[in-house]
Amino acid sequence: MESVKMKSGEFLVKDLDPKDIFIPEEFNEEQLMIAQTCQDFLDTEVHPNLDKIDTGDREFMKSILHKAGELGMLGVAVPEEFNGFGQDFVTQMLVAEITGAGYSFSVAFQCHCGIGTMPIMYYGNQEQREKYVSRLATGELIGAYCLTEPGAGSDANSGKTSATLSEDGKHYILNGQKMWITNGGFADTQVVFAKIDKDRILSAFIVESDWPGVVIGPDEDKMGIKGSSTTQIYYNDVKVPVENMIGARGEGFRIALNILHMGRMKLGSNVIGAAKQTITDSVRYANERKQFNTLISSFGAIKHKLAQMAIKTFAHESAIYRVSKDVDGMINKFKAEGRDQGRAAIEGISHYAVEDAILKVWGSEMLDFVADEGVQIHGGMGYSAEMNVDRGYRDSRINRIFEGTNEINRLLVVEAATKLAKKGEYNLFEMAEEIHSNLDSITDGKKGDESYFEEKRRYISNFKKAIMLTIQSTTQALGRKFMNEQEVVNNLANMIMELYEVESMALRIEKLESLNQNKEVYKDMLDVFAYDTAYLIYKNAADAIYSSIEGEETEKLLEGIKTLTSVAGINVMQKRRNVANVLIEENQYKF
Repeated sequence: MESVKMKSGEFLVKDLDPKDIFIPEEFNEEQLMIAQTCQDFLDTEVHPNLDKIDTGDREFMKSILHKAGELGMLGVAVPEEFNGFGQDFVTQMLVAEITGAGYSFSVAFQCHCGIGTMPIMYYGNQEQREKYVSRLATGELIGAYCLTEPGAGSDANSGKTSATLSEDGKHYILNGQKMWITNGGFADTQVVFAKIDKDRILSAFIVESDWPGVVIGPDEDKMGIKGSSTTQIYYNDVKVPVENMIGARGEGFRIALNILHMGRMKLGSNVIGAAKQTITDSVRYANERKQFNTLISSFGAIKHKLAQMAIKTFAHESAIYRVSKDVDGMINKFKAEGRDQGRAAIEGISHYAVEDAILKVWGSEMLDFVADEGVQIHGGMGYSAEMNVDRGYRDSRINRIFEGTNEINRLLVVEAATKLAKKGEYNLFEMAEEIHSNLDSITDGKKGDESYFEEKRRYISNFKKAIMLTIQSTTQALGRKFMNEQEVVNNLANMIMELYEVESMALRIEKLESLNQNKEVYKDMLDVFAYDTAYLIYKNAADAIYSSIEGEETEKLLEGIKTLTSVAGINVMQKRRNVANVLIEENQYKF
């Protein structure tokens, strides 16, 4: 069994050899066939019907999901024992990426395949898996996930839905209300979270939608993802058989948190498909639209936009598949230790709490940027409902709220990273203290001539030192108040996220070089991204330090961080044009 190369958050202090990461260029034949099946499904069943889907016809959406089930698309993550295909996590993320270009369909699909099915697969017993998962995997049943309540959004454990054991001990009597339930209007099964008696912690149950007392509300009228059924659901003395509790009593909150880890990672992959679709739509429009008797794709301002859209998408794709291999390694480790296959899978995913929060936040904000620029490239037509960029723009906005808001997840990036360090998972604070003790003698580390990748590795190593120094100085200055000073925590989260993305991109491009698959334009992408990252890390470090520390120490710290974030100047205009020219020539995203 291949060893785990990187634990969660360890990238802050440890360098990785490019040969130890997975990159999209390494997909095998089976993975590419699965991806093509998903793409063909979008092309034949989804994209021709986008307007009809967006009318909110519940039965039509359900019929499309049933067709996806017939092709096996709903069972990619489910073991063969339960009518699935048992694919690894990398493949699951590939499916999430491809289907991400499906607008409202992608939301219904991901909800069913992920949070609607996997809580039962990961935490259910054999009987529950046989009864429900085997039918969810084929599309015979469609699933939903019911956690959020009117008074309990980000604070999920404060929910009021109750479950009381019946006198004969055979049922839990469920009462309460859930809201923002994706697939709520047509789901057959629901994973419902409630508190038993006076428990402080949630428990989880499988509820069938047609049971007496389950009342489905009308679909919400939303800004975007209009084809996705989103409802309130009411539970009025619903009798849930005791055998339908998932996991142990009081384990529901842990189940909810860990399932959200999975949801965040898959959302992080989902947005790549949507971004690539938007870029392709935008470059094709730019290659057709003339102004002043000239194709707008020839204008420098349009090239700048196209290049930035592609660079951010390429970086995020690199990060997604890097961590996906890490997850597979951790799952295999837990299986080898004898854990149940479901528990091994979810614990392998949830181990990477730092990374899944990064990928959710950075990816959703990347897509918002791409969608916004896509509309701008289309000009007035982009504001018309005739164009898919209008739909994509509205649909993208929910991703910053889904699976825990980006505000919550920024806090989680830092909280998880510092907690792991304090537990001794990696020596962040010790290394930071050593850097701080040598503050007066910090240099950029350059020694003579460097190769291209030696230079980039030095930059990234210095970025890590700058981040460690900022974390150490702000946590010491703020003490117990640290996590309450959310603006400072946000600055640190931004630094950590940018580091993970740029390092992932650099590792991918260096590995491509070793495989003789590199293109000069990839180096142009990395040059621009590293150049931008250096500024963003310095800016966030300065904001955090000025907000936390006073006196001479402030300027001394910032002088050191300025040295650590110094990079060589580049012709960003020409390098972005090189990236855009590839897009324009290919007339699609093809990196």
